[in-house]
Amino acid sequence: MQPRIVVYKSLPADVLAYLREHTHVDTVYPEQFDSREAFVAALAESLTQADGAIGASVKIPPSMLESAKRLRVLSTVSVGIDNFDVPDLTRRGIVLTHTPDVLTESTADTVFALILATARRVVELADWVKAGHWKGSIGEAQYGVEVQGKTLGIVGLGRIGGALARRAALGFNMRVLYTNRSRNEAAERAYGARRVELARLLGESDFVCLQVPLTDETRHLIGARELRSMKRSAILINASRGATVDEAAIIAALSDGTIAGAGLDVFEEEPLPVDSPLLRMKNVVALPHIGSATHETRHAMARCAAENLVDALANRLSRNVANPDVLKS
Repeated sequence: MQPRIVVYKSLPADVLAYLREHTHVDTVYPEQFDSREAFVAALAESLTQADGAIGASVKIPPSMLESAKRLRVLSTVSVGIDNFDVPDLTRRGIVLTHTPDVLTESTADTVFALILATARRVVELADWVKAGHWKGSIGEAQYGVEVQGKTLGIVGLGRIGGALARRAALGFNMRVLYTNRSRNEAAERAYGARRVELARLLGESDFVCLQVPLTDETRHLIGARELRSMKRSAILINASRGATVDEAAIIAALSDGTIAGAGLDVFEEEPLPVDSPLLRMKNVVALPHIGSATHETRHAMARCAAENLVDALANRLSRNVANPDVLKS
């Protein structure tokens, strides 16, 4: 008998067909319901009859799993796992899989796009042109700052951070500083990256890029004190998780000139509320969490997550497991 799974995010047709070849598929999509609450309740009910589930962008707390006695695998179509209580899943013997490799390059592209857009004021000046303000030769009021040869500080030099360091060092001749739990010797050899303490990175970098997961240790990693330690000419880039930055603190820092600007793809509350002060600031580029949002990468992520799920249900998955300790039990 095929295992029964719940799909709670729309997937490409070929990926869904692949899942149907190997499992019995039930679908529970947010767009089928009048409210988020109704969708979550239906998903919780479906999980009680499922061996596995695949989706993204939904919090799956322990309370949702109390009656899901059959559930053996959760596969998230993302690299981030902050929608799950990982220790709880491990205690329950539920395998959590994710997609850490396939989105590396597209996300690094997004980060560097934010660096360039903020440095050269691309969004602000594009809006200025569309508003009819371009009447003649531009002056200093429209100048940006150089990226070439500047110092880039990367907080978290993992896969995406390494891809960002490659773009910075080889493409833009940038000096790369980084913080990480362990040395990234490959990046040091290939890109001249130098591991330093966070305080030094903040004080010396022209661009500070956050590439860390959201954990208890990284929540509000960047607050008022850290922002004050940055150069007044510095730009903060965050395409990791919104809550790694204290949003009230960065709003204040951007308002009073503590730092020069910010490029943000993630926020503490998503979607970003329409009354957020960030949306009224010319020195902010705000994106709707598009880090990996290309046709190619999103399809690859969906396929990877589907293969993770099928392989885990067949007890043959050894990669992309977010809680590998569960495989030892």
